[in-house]
Amino acid sequence: MGNQLQSLDYLVFLIYFVIVAGYGYWIYQRKKAAQTSAADFFLAEGALTWWAIGASLIASNISAEQFIGMSGSGFAMGLAIASYEWMAAATLLVVAVFFLPVYLKNKIYTMPQFLAQRFSPLVATIMAVFWLLVYVFVNLTSILYLGALAVSTISGFTFTTCVIGLAIFAVFITLGGMKVIGYTDVIQVLVLILGGLATTYLALDLVAQHFGSGGALHGLALLREKAGTHFHMIMEPGQMMMPDGKGGMEDAYGKLPGLAVLIGAMWIANLNYWGFNQYITQRALGADLKTARSGLLFAAFLKLLMPVIVVLPGIAAYLLYREGVFQQELLDAGNVRPDKAYPVLLNLLPAGLKGLSFAALTAAIVASLAGKANSISTIFTLDLYKKFFHKSADEATQVRVGRIAILVALIIGVVVAPALANFGQAFQFIQDFTGLISPGVVAIFVLGFFWKKATGSAALVGALATMPAGLLLENIFPHMPFLHRMGYVFLTLVALMVLTSLLDKKGRENVRAIEIDASMFRTSPGFAAGALLVVGILTTLYIVFW
Repeated sequence: MGNQLQSLDYLVFLIYFVIVAGYGYWIYQRKKAAQTSAADFFLAEGALTWWAIGASLIASNISAEQFIGMSGSGFAMGLAIASYEWMAAATLLVVAVFFLPVYLKNKIYTMPQFLAQRFSPLVATIMAVFWLLVYVFVNLTSILYLGALAVSTISGFTFTTCVIGLAIFAVFITLGGMKVIGYTDVIQVLVLILGGLATTYLALDLVAQHFGSGGALHGLALLREKAGTHFHMIMEPGQMMMPDGKGGMEDAYGKLPGLAVLIGAMWIANLNYWGFNQYITQRALGADLKTARSGLLFAAFLKLLMPVIVVLPGIAAYLLYREGVFQQELLDAGNVRPDKAYPVLLNLLPAGLKGLSFAALTAAIVASLAGKANSISTIFTLDLYKKFFHKSADEATQVRVGRIAILVALIIGVVVAPALANFGQAFQFIQDFTGLISPGVVAIFVLGFFWKKATGSAALVGALATMPAGLLLENIFPHMPFLHRMGYVFLTLVALMVLTSLLDKKGRENVRAIEIDASMFRTSPGFAAGALLVVGILTTLYIVFW
């Protein structure tokens, strides 16, 4: 069919755009008077329902990083990459039970605010600047790069045009504040699930047709039969060699080292992302505890579905490639590029369905861009601008500055995004880089939550030592799997923080307490039942695909 959308595809996409933009504008107009409120703009305080919170969490999380990057990793290493999704479901339950109540009880609206309240303003400022740099130069740019790569491959528009177009689309939603983002994300999730499932169906049907039969279910059976090595969740050393996207091969164990995905540092990566990440927690911080917990439980159930949408198509593309199908389409300068697998599949969809899947991909990209830009704006405005540049800024000024921060962040993203073309598997690039940050963030927050003797000096040591410790360990042990490296760095930082706290007698005498009591962690019977169901499904999946 080629890299061109047909008239019916454009019509489907236009309908999607009009619905999302129109719905967002309607929500904005309904509460226009409240938009001068900073709490409303940044948090949608009290406005989001549980289903809007859950949908917004997933819409913001699922982006080109998953559709393109994780599908590419599915092509390269198989179902094992789904651990990032399935273990995230378990992590959401932990966050809902243990961390969310503390945030809400202590009226925490930003992650730096927690650090300032628990440790010191200096720690909060250092981490605020740190988070802003990572959000803008790693997360936002990677979403734009992968998104533009996919949209360009499918539509035939130039990469630059797609980067700019996606950024402009995101602005339409983001400038309306968190309430607009939250409720338009409900539509985005619906579109990305429907469109994603359509692509998965096509991929499985293509597998069945290639082997002389038809039907997606038969295609799934053939996939497990013909590509059995791609259906193991727990990797062993040397079990699978995969293309690195640069013309060479690498051991998949280096990316997903065995039991580390279940009982190791995968928890550090997930707790950092789902529990201590402004981009994610912001959706729940404006709600009451019952609503917020229900939203996270809903998101956990949606997480269970995501590998069907983003990993299975990559495995199907691997089998078809191995069978000689679209050999040239997956090559770039003579090298296999796994990140091209998903866009190549989309180009095989018939008119109409291709437009739906194109809309799904765009929905995922735009929702993530909007959420990330809003979080950047929140941290900059509340934790830097209001503290250091204009302490007496009124609500309207804060909202105006927040909108300017959104525009500046997206402009930077547009300029920097093309540089990511130098990396192989973009999803793994993101994981590797954030792996340098996650251990310190998790160590600081976990000790801050659950060890009353942790001091501000200890948190400062943890913040400053995070990246040097990771880089030092990487240089000493260059072939160590990055999840193992994260685990060792985490343990090292915890030890340093504990030692610093014990030696800091003055700091222990001036510890900034936060309000915690055991009753905060009790859950409703409905939440407990839902959580047990999620855990039961996860247990079954890992037993079946071990």
